[in-house]
Order: sequence, then structure tokens, then C-alpha cells
Amino acid sequence: MLPEPDPSLCRHLAADLHDAGFTAEALRDAWGASADDGIARGLRAPAERGIAGRDDPLAVLGRLLVLGMPQPAASVSRALARTGADGVVRLGLAELDRDVVRPLALVRPQSYADESGAGRWWIASDLDEAALGGPLAEDHVLGVGGASLTLAALQLPTPARRGLDVGAGCGIQALRARRAVETVVATDISERALGFTRLNALLNGVDGIEVRLGSLFEPVAGERFDRIVSNPPFVITPRREGVPAYEYRDGGMEGDDIVAAFVRGVGEHLEPGGIAQLLGNWETRGGRPGLDRVRAWADSSPVPLDVWVVERESLDPLEYAELWVRDGGTLVGSQGFAGLIDAWLDDFSAREVSEVGFGYLLLRRPVKGAPTFARYERLHQALPGDGLGAHLAASLDAHDRLAGLDDDALAATLLTVAPDVTEARHHLPGQEDPTVIELRQGSGFGRSLGVDPGLAALVGACDGDLPVGVLVDAIAELMGVDAAALRADLLPRVRELVVTGFLAFP
Repeated sequence: MLPEPDPSLCRHLAADLHDAGFTAEALRDAWGASADDGIARGLRAPAERGIAGRDDPLAVLGRLLVLGMPQPAASVSRALARTGADGVVRLGLAELDRDVVRPLALVRPQSYADESGAGRWWIASDLDEAALGGPLAEDHVLGVGGASLTLAALQLPTPARRGLDVGAGCGIQALRARRAVETVVATDISERALGFTRLNALLNGVDGIEVRLGSLFEPVAGERFDRIVSNPPFVITPRREGVPAYEYRDGGMEGDDIVAAFVRGVGEHLEPGGIAQLLGNWETRGGRPGLDRVRAWADSSPVPLDVWVVERESLDPLEYAELWVRDGGTLVGSQGFAGLIDAWLDDFSAREVSEVGFGYLLLRRPVKGAPTFARYERLHQALPGDGLGAHLAASLDAHDRLAGLDDDALAATLLTVAPDVTEARHHLPGQEDPTVIELRQGSGFGRSLGVDPGLAALVGACDGDLPVGVLVDAIAELMGVDAAALRADLLPRVRELVVTGFLAFP
């Protein structure tokens, strides 16, 4: 358990890190791009080699706080003029062994960008496998990884009054939520995790974050929130002796039950119009697809919910087992690796699991009336870049606006092509007409959609000058088809193009 962080010491440390130029970009330049990429794979020797012989503040802090290497106390005190080696020890980030500072935690710089602009955080967390030289402790508090960055990017940028971060860990989601949300309650089953959340909030000068101990929604019984975010410990872990139960990834339930419990329980803690976002795994069991099981969880919520679930990837049981056995620091070929793999495979076999999906869930409590939004999709292609949170917000807004338009009203509406949309036409040699027409999206989920000539013509003509219905009638005349039949065919697909971001309201 970390000591209660001293606010003045946190301010001193932040000022020292700023003066040292302790940023992700500066460190990447210092030890090289290849070495920097290697750190994420547990390789610290290339980065160490890149700054060998240097004793400037950036190099000293890079070794101590990013690579987790002991440093001379005198060097640390020079690098942290206000905090000193003693201050780092008092914060619980290191211990002093004679004249050497030995790290007990990492503090890594993290750059970010959202609709409000760019910025930097320093995120403290437990030592990783490379620094420890072996497997993680079961109460390990994870730093910023790929999944946490994904969820941070997915968070809606629209303002909200009160937020909740379930399973806060080091606090990265609570920090990101505070960019748009006035106050945030951060919960976790781990006192150590909440200690890091408090420390990171103070270190980055972020107020309005309250921490509470407990599982799932127990710490907020009877309370409601406008925004809920969670990177829960969703990793499917065998309940068998000898299999580590890491708090940061294992919620202590069987299979995908923790995600199911979240989906079924979150509605009661959302204000009308409130939105919850989380990451999760789901099993395909006995031939029943995972997304169908997620649909059943949502349908069984006592509070009806709008639902948008995107499956980003799927793994077979062996692939899944290998991924998470390695994640715990057990090396391929080492003693115990095969036994852990067998434990996972036995566990999956007992439930007839053939596939495990991973993806994003967005759940919304309708302001009034019944839910109107239900999307369950598999989008396994690479994503084009940032801006997913804004894309999700725009898609919800578009859906809500369309829900109030019948077909006649939609036909009277002006639409424009989104600026990131391109068209590709594929022709067989010697043929004038294309055999395939594709619309491609350069942002959002990077969708690629095959369309017929009628829809392609309509999208190409949507420049905000003429209503959709007038355009459809003109296209019907050019194609020599019945205008009413073409409207009936195109308008439902226009709705889909608006929700997915190919078309937009001007």
C-alpha cells in the first residue's frame, strides 16, 4: 500500500520533471525510436545503452523512473532539485539503500491529444516485468498500456457533470474523464491502485477525483452518473490453484461473467441520457456467438439501454491462453508455461468455448421512452487514427436526429459527404462500367462499404445544396427507374451512412 501522497511533494516532483524535460518525446529522442518501442515489449537494455554514460537529469530520471533501474542518490537529488532523493522515498516511489535510490514504482510520461487540445501526464504505476526481473505480483498496478489508451481515446469528449471510473487502476481513465466531466468518482478493489490514482491526480494537478474502495458498483450504491467508464479486469482466468489471479486483469469471476455483470448492472447507475463505456471479452460458447451473448446481457438489464458493441478482434482458446500467460511474465518454454496453458484450455473446454472476442461497449440510458439504438458489429480492420470518441459522439447525435425524421422528412433534408470519405471504382479490362464501387472512410472506424451505382450517385451528389429526395428523383430519371422504388431502396441506407459518418448534416 502506498503512503498517502503529500500534495506539496507532488507539486515539487511535477515541477522537477517539467524542468528536466521529462517527456515521452524527449526520452524517445534520447535513446532512439527502436529502443523506445522495445520498452513496451519488456526490453530495457537497448534504451539503457542509448543513454549510457549520460548523467544529465533526463538520463537519470529515464533510468530510474522509466526503466526501473537503481541510481546514485546524489544524481537523483541533482535531477530533482526540489524533491530530492528523500522526497521520492517519502512518496513511496523508491527506497534509499545507503547512497543508492532503488525504484519501487515507475513514473512514465504520457502524451495525449483530444478535442480540447494536446497535453502531457506523468503516470505512476508498479514496476514491470523488466524492472522486476520476473513475474508480476498478484496485486500489481498496471501502467498505461494499449487497452487503457484505447479506452481513453474512446471516451466521449462532450461535457458532463458527474462521472464514475469503475476499476480505476492507476487512474488514467479518471484523468481522461476529467477533461470533459466536472467530478469523477474512481473505484477499485485494490487500495494500492487507489493510492496510485490519488498520487497521479496530485502529480498532474487534476482535482475533482474522489476514490472509493470496492467492487463494481458496490461503492456507489444508490447513486447515478452522467458518464461511466471502465477498463474492468475482464481477462478470462481459470479458477484453479496455481494460476495467478492478477488484480489488474482478473475480476475473480468465471469466464466473462464480470462483463456480463457490468452490462446488467450499469443501467441503474446512469442518469437518463447517461452513457457508459467499457472494454471487455466475451466467449462464443457451444456454438452461440459471443455478440449474441452480449445482446442477451443487455436485454436482461432491468433498465432498458441503447447499445453499441464493436468486436475488434477474436482469438481461439490457445491464442488467448498464450497471450495472457505471457502477459503475466511466464516465458515460453519455462517451467510452468505448459501447465498454465493446459489450465486455460481445460477451463475453456468445460464451457465449450471456441472463440473469445474483444471489443468496445457503449451503453446509454434513454432520456425517455424505449431504446432506439442497437448495433452489434465485428470490425476487425485496422483503425485509421485518433478521434474515436468524437466519432462515437457524432454517431449518437446523428442517430438521435434521424430518429425524429420519417422518410418524408429525411427526403426533405440536406446532407453533405464527410470530408474523409473517398470513392474507389474497380473495372475489368476493357469494360466501361465498374464491377465494384467502394466508399472508404478515412477516420472513425475506417469502414469500407460496397455500394451500387444508385447509392454511389446519391452520395456523390450530396453537397448540401439540394434535398435528398430531389437528388433521388433526379438519379431515378437518369437511370430510367421508378423514383418511388428507388427512394424505398436508398433512404434506409442513407440513414446508415449518416449514423456511420459517411454522410453528415450540414
